[in-house]
Amino acid sequence: MDIDDHAEELASTLGVDKAEVKSDLENLISYSVPIDEAKQSIRRKHGGGGDGASATPTAKDVADISTEDGNVTVTVRVLTVGQRSIRYQGEEQTIREGELADATGKISYTAWEDFGFEPGDSLTIGNAGVREWEGEPELNLGQSSTVAVETTPVETAYEVGGDTDLMDLRAGDRGRNVEVRVLESEERVISGRDGDTTIRSGVVADESARLPFTDWGARPELREGEAFRFEDVYVREFRGVPQVNLSEFSTVTPLSRDVEVNEDAPRMRVGEAVGSGGMFDVEVVGNLLEVRDGSGLIERCPDCGRVLQNGQCRTHGDVDGDDDMRVKAILDDGSGTVTAVLDRDLTEELYGGTMADAMDAAREAMDKEVVADEIRKRVVGREFRVRGNLSVDDYGANLEATEFEETDDDPAARATALLSEVTA
Repeated sequence: MDIDDHAEELASTLGVDKAEVKSDLENLISYSVPIDEAKQSIRRKHGGGGDGASATPTAKDVADISTEDGNVTVTVRVLTVGQRSIRYQGEEQTIREGELADATGKISYTAWEDFGFEPGDSLTIGNAGVREWEGEPELNLGQSSTVAVETTPVETAYEVGGDTDLMDLRAGDRGRNVEVRVLESEERVISGRDGDTTIRSGVVADESARLPFTDWGARPELREGEAFRFEDVYVREFRGVPQVNLSEFSTVTPLSRDVEVNEDAPRMRVGEAVGSGGMFDVEVVGNLLEVRDGSGLIERCPDCGRVLQNGQCRTHGDVDGDDDMRVKAILDDGSGTVTAVLDRDLTEELYGGTMADAMDAAREAMDKEVVADEIRKRVVGREFRVRGNLSVDDYGANLEATEFEETDDDPAARATALLSEVTA
């Protein structure tokens, strides 16, 4: 059976346009996706069953939906509706996305057509495909899906609308609204899929947290110190932390009031912070157990900034490196461990001298390790407060430090306080 026959079979089963199905198949096969897997993917996109036959959608509560489901029928309330343009098969397409909920739970969705529903509407959605998104099931609404308005509101414990504090944003959120003050803002040019693209990026904050943002429309009014309401933003992961993204559909409204910003980062136990999966601005306190190899004097690739190993960059090979300093220190507070990464400025403070001083010491000893050894003598076994941006991945938890200082807390008083919490 050739690709044309496969496309005709799928189109007939799913009740969709054959040309679109054939285009989807050709696109997937061009990426070496096996034909059976490609056909299953297309069935899921259009709400068809995964076994190749037409499947009657099963009515399910939201909490019972899994990634193993092919297509389902749900009766839900619309929590959020966002819009975004994506590139699909070489063309720009506008999708709607957000969250739906019933009494049992909530689920994200992507709608490939404008079904006309708004936040607060109660709906019965038939023949919604199920796919995996960010490790969780997501409803996929396509041509073969049906949407009917329910006259009786669907009961749910979740709040309708996308108003959210920055602290509560998570990667994958869509259709969210936040009120923030712009702390940092700069316009820059990046290399995108359509060539050079001008964007605006920086940091926004409210009373709960600070997060990086990217405005793909490069709005000039997003100046430092100004307060705005952002509506219909979506959230991606950036270096392990949530990032606020503004699309061409996002609205930006100046606020007549100021947005209060907490100048202090939230202080958390290491285990709690690491368990969050990443935070843009957080503070932890712990005992410094070890200064890891690769600390002290280092060399970086002049092209990509990676640390060289024996004069070699893993991307650019043999290069003349740029001198730098850093510290990678393991901190532990009893609930977990994290690697604090200090840049040159913080490392010089810790060393008690400039990089030139450190290089002089290394030349005199004919060994770069004397610098890291000196830092170890100064810090190992002591307690430090670290503030910075936490990322968590398969290689562990790293805290890119913006502040690093020894605590002046009384260890005995701290132990007494902890003991009282345990025995209370």
